[in-house]
Amino acid sequence: MSQQRHGSTSGNGGRAGAVPAFPDLPEATIARLPEYLRALHNLGEGDADTISSEGLAAAAGVNSAKLRKDLSHLGSYGTRGVGYDVALLIEQIEYVLGLDQRRAVCLVGVGNLGHALAGYDGFASRGFKIIALFDADPAKVGDRIHGLVVRHIDELPAVAAEETIAIGVIATPAGAAQAVADELVGAGVTSILNFAPCVLSVPANVDVRKVDLAIELQILSFHEHRKASLTALPGGRSAAGAGNQEAVGS
Repeated sequence: MSQQRHGSTSGNGGRAGAVPAFPDLPEATIARLPEYLRALHNLGEGDADTISSEGLAAAAGVNSAKLRKDLSHLGSYGTRGVGYDVALLIEQIEYVLGLDQRRAVCLVGVGNLGHALAGYDGFASRGFKIIALFDADPAKVGDRIHGLVVRHIDELPAVAAEETIAIGVIATPAGAAQAVADELVGAGVTSILNFAPCVLSVPANVDVRKVDLAIELQILSFHEHRKASLTALPGGRSAAGAGNQEAVGS
């Protein structure tokens, strides 16, 4: 699930309230920023103008000390006794995540998973638009899925150049994923979200995020096993008595 970090870039285009230069963020902080953004948008819908670090931390599922440290990387420290300005913090996080720009996304593989991803409303609501669907199966080429016509994978280079595709999503079987990644890289796509259960080999300038639902279930299985083992020990505590804990991976 690694993601390479790029170096800082100077300037912010004179945007009021934005960070003065692109920050070099720890990977763990990058992973938490979308959670803060989700919580802030929910707060904004409730007409909240400010939020305390404790309130935002609770809404995002992290502890407040970790949140304050993360936001300090953005140059945002809040105001004592007042908290953070919700609108300003949303602007800062969206700027750092690059969500103030259009991000065109293509999806390769329109099987059951790909079909579901193509219709997921959460992409559009968070600044991403799937603009092209591809598959290598002639039987699927030409199908219309959620308003988009499935194209053959051979059309990827031309479409990527025409639409300036920023991110490619791979939803193919594992055996086809590396070839698809090679096609994406060859078409100039430098960010890939991989749902195939395999490790991809890509050039150093290409960022890959891997989503493997089976691995997540295995990790949860470990925690279930651990909790059961604790209750089996003399003096072991039950899961109910363990108290609330921060979500695993936060």
